[in-house]
Amino acid sequence: MKTHALYVCRLCGTGAPRWQGRCGGCAEWNSLDEVTTRHGATSERLSTLALADVGDEGTELTPSGVGELDRVLGGGFVAGSTTLLYGEPGVGKSTLALVALRALALADEEVLLIAAEESSGQVARRARRLGEVPRSLSIATTTSVEAAAHVLSEGRRTFCVVDSVSAMSDASLTSVVGSVPQVRHAAERLCSVARASGTALMLIGHVTKDGELAGPRALEHLVDTVIRIEGDRHGSLRLLRAQKNRFGPTGEVGLFEMVGEGLRELDDASVALGGPQLDVPGVVLSVTSDGSRSFVVEIQALVARASGATRRVAYQVSSQRLSLLLAVLESRCGVDTTALDVFAATAGGLSANEPGVDLALALAVASAVRGFAVPATMVAIGEVGLAGELRAVTGLTRRVREASRRGARVVIVPHEGELDEVGGIRVCRCHSLVEAIALAQGSLDDS
Repeated sequence: MKTHALYVCRLCGTGAPRWQGRCGGCAEWNSLDEVTTRHGATSERLSTLALADVGDEGTELTPSGVGELDRVLGGGFVAGSTTLLYGEPGVGKSTLALVALRALALADEEVLLIAAEESSGQVARRARRLGEVPRSLSIATTTSVEAAAHVLSEGRRTFCVVDSVSAMSDASLTSVVGSVPQVRHAAERLCSVARASGTALMLIGHVTKDGELAGPRALEHLVDTVIRIEGDRHGSLRLLRAQKNRFGPTGEVGLFEMVGEGLRELDDASVALGGPQLDVPGVVLSVTSDGSRSFVVEIQALVARASGATRRVAYQVSSQRLSLLLAVLESRCGVDTTALDVFAATAGGLSANEPGVDLALALAVASAVRGFAVPATMVAIGEVGLAGELRAVTGLTRRVREASRRGARVVIVPHEGELDEVGGIRVCRCHSLVEAIALAQGSLDDS
């Protein structure tokens, strides 16, 4: 068995055959660490099978007992699979992992938590806030990859959480804890043991200052499922999104609310989004689509006379689309904001960055500039083009049904687009943003 020295960048994971002062991948200086690898000649004879004769044994889903998590996973965990959960500090990663561990343990499944960042007493105190702690929930505290792999291989456990993979290290590697080589080695070792033992593994990861997953990009390719948990640490709403899933669809979203006892599942985002609906200019309701779900969101806009250079501030809405809509409003609709500061946001913490909320955002700005209030029972859905036309959006029927369910009486939608009949709500189709503004302002005939 031959050994070979390889130099790997601790920041981006780029390898080099010899040490060099500057990384060829990210162009950072003095970021390469030496990693020793072993090579040996192996001989293995492979056999082939007809794919049609291969069954789906070993891919059965085991529900976690947390409905919103199972929704994102596509039904549950697969034995021997690895799920990577990451998010901002304090957003609820460890709490969500404990919720899943406790739910499975209450169903008499043997589960394990390997804590690398907290003591067993700290974890126990947090677990008791969730309720009864089952006897089948075990904990081990270590930062050693080999120790974690050993305890993971012992016994037959259904589910195991490692919190976090960024804190695990191997003494045989010279790189520091949290570096690319350490994180990659820890993930590879733990995934291999989990696959061999048939244990569903969840690795908790950190994020960089830019909000991206910390560690090597190979980490995302190594695992079977990548889930991000999002939310404002000052708010209570938390969203789960599957960015990769080998066993189910991606794009689904799960909803939780952070409460004193931990994370509580939400079947309806309106529970967390509910608030006073004021009859003031600049407030318009819309329906955003996320995965297979639709949510009513409140779009708010505020304009003020600029004392210097004008500002455009967007929170939980797309700043690029806001700039685009301001140009369309000025050029196509005569709504001038060149001398005004424009602020746009959503209420309740739910982001609305997709094109389906363009119409509501434009109406909110127009109503704030012209000083008219859009009725609280009116909902606006549609994409706005550069010519000022309204364009069809996906899932229009589902969105209108959600608006009707939330008490809307009138919905403004693009003239084009398939829409099934929805009872209890009046549908107003418009060709252009000019028509929609006139309708919302009440200058068109409502008959």
